[in-house]
Amino acid sequence: MAGKASKTSVNIARVSAGDVGAGPVLLSGGNPQIAKGYGDAPVQAYIAAMPGWKSEVGRRLDALVTTTVPNVYKAVKWNSPLYGIEGDGWFLGVHCFAKYIKLAFFRGASLSPIPPGTSKTPQTRYVHIHEGDELGEAQLADWVKQASQLPGERM
Repeated sequence: MAGKASKTSVNIARVSAGDVGAGPVLLSGGNPQIAKGYGDAPVQAYIAAMPGWKSEVGRRLDALVTTTVPNVYKAVKWNSPLYGIEGDGWFLGVHCFAKYIKLAFFRGASLSPIPPGTSKTPQTRYVHIHEGDELGEAQLADWVKQASQLPGERM
C-alpha cells in the first residue's frame, strides 16, 4: 500500500520492516500475547513484541502519547496497550492486525476532526496505520490531547 493511504489511515512515516527476535507468542493476525499488567513495562514489552515494521511505529506512537499527555497512565489488557488518565478511564487502545495497527479512540466521535474509521460502538472511532503510511504526528497528537481531556472508558 506504499504511496497510498487507506480511508481509515493517518499518514505514518515510512518504516522499513525489521526482524523480531524470539519473544512473546503472536496470536492470529499478528497481535502479541502479553500478560495483563499496569504501567510502562508491559506496554514496552508489547511494543518490543510487535512484528516487523509495527514495533518502530509502536515506539513512535508511545513517545507521541507520552509527550502529549505527560501524566498518561498505561496498561496492557486483552493483549492491547491502553492509555488513560489514572482514575478517569482509558482514552486510547492499540491493537496489531496482520496488515495494520489499529488505534481506537474510545470517545473518538467527540474529537475534531472525527477520526476516519467507524465502529459498531457509536462513540469509538478508529485510525488504521499500514506499512509505508506517513505519520501525521500533528493530527495524532491533537487527537490524543483532545481524547485525554474527555471522560475515559472504564474497562
